[in-house]
Amino acid sequence: MPTFSAPEPYILWLTGAGVLIALVAWLPLALKRLPLSLPIICIAIGGAIFALPGVILRPLPIDYPDVTERFTEFVVIIALMGAGLKLDRRFSWRQWRVTWRLLAITMPLSIAAIAVIGGWGLGLPWITALLLGACLAPTDPVLASDVQVGPPRTGEEDEVRFGLTSEAGLNDGLAFPFVNLAIALALAAATGEPWMGKWLAHNVLWEIGAGIAGGWLVGKLFGWLTFHVPAETRFAKTGDGLIAIAATFVSYGVTEIANCYGFLAVFVTALTLRRSHRDHHFNHEMHALTEQVERLAMMVLLILFGGALVEGLLRPLRAEDIVAAVAIILIVRPLAGLIALAGLRAAASEKLTLAFFGIRGVGSFYYLAYAVNHMALAESARLWAIVGLVVLLSILLHGLTVTPAMRLLDRRHGRDPDAATTQVAPDNAA
Repeated sequence: MPTFSAPEPYILWLTGAGVLIALVAWLPLALKRLPLSLPIICIAIGGAIFALPGVILRPLPIDYPDVTERFTEFVVIIALMGAGLKLDRRFSWRQWRVTWRLLAITMPLSIAAIAVIGGWGLGLPWITALLLGACLAPTDPVLASDVQVGPPRTGEEDEVRFGLTSEAGLNDGLAFPFVNLAIALALAAATGEPWMGKWLAHNVLWEIGAGIAGGWLVGKLFGWLTFHVPAETRFAKTGDGLIAIAATFVSYGVTEIANCYGFLAVFVTALTLRRSHRDHHFNHEMHALTEQVERLAMMVLLILFGGALVEGLLRPLRAEDIVAAVAIILIVRPLAGLIALAGLRAAASEKLTLAFFGIRGVGSFYYLAYAVNHMALAESARLWAIVGLVVLLSILLHGLTVTPAMRLLDRRHGRDPDAATTQVAPDNAA
């Protein structure tokens, strides 16, 4: 009779990777009509895996601060490229008016409100409270995919989906100055050095301006190489969507070398690359590959998040922290969103959807990991617990409501939510 020995860890990892990749392909289709989201499934899988007695890894972010920062950073930049590539709407101040409202009004109001909750309600030092606000204010480009526009040229771009996609693409870059403000204030408190001039000149003016300019230049370069060089060497002829991943890494790397906001640059690169030949079928191919990479990385991260929950990520929470997390999800973002959208010519249901689905996620993890690695935080475990709870509540609440909400929105716009919408128009490019 054959004898069986314990499998090697490599074989177990290989098997698990195969299962994960299969889930990446199958789960979105299986969940399309259900009031359930892929992130919820991933967290449940992670919790089940790390609850097994034989699993000794404890994936707590506080134990792996550098890995947490870099992995969340990677997931976010891939998501930002995908978000920019799938926006069909041409850039203009007027057509993007809902975006400007969400960025200029909703995000600062959210940062201020969360900082007040942290300082007065939770008793956090005001610098720490400001950091908490900066981490939890942005809408996440990774976990918000279910409320974003569809793939390029599919017609899935109503005002709600466009607003949430463009907001998620830009607010990650614009939240960074407030994270850096908290770091600058902490450094000034420790050393007595002046902070305002350097923060305004470098962290606000230079890093935003250079991030936009650098992202535009990289996007123009890749757009020219992809669509406009002689036909026999045109990248679009290869049909290889990896060009989008290359553009992501180059854009982020170059702008980070220049010490400016790489998140902002990547999204601008994606918009510029798409604008180089808006109707070419290759945009769909680039987005498709980017989405697959993003989904795979997101699932790995959320499985680890599920493991962190099982291993005690939320243990430092106090009763007031739980109340604050609920208020951030159910009061702060919806109210700040409705204030920003007041006077906008849109149906009340659309305004409510825009205000409600400010999903918190991987971006919040990144900002906190970045801050922990750049400043001294006395209550970092508690901050990780608060941010983790807010993200968990957002995943559960928004994940359970997004499918019925989006299907209702589609019906109101005269679209069949069950119809296949991934067909693109025939390529009219030479």
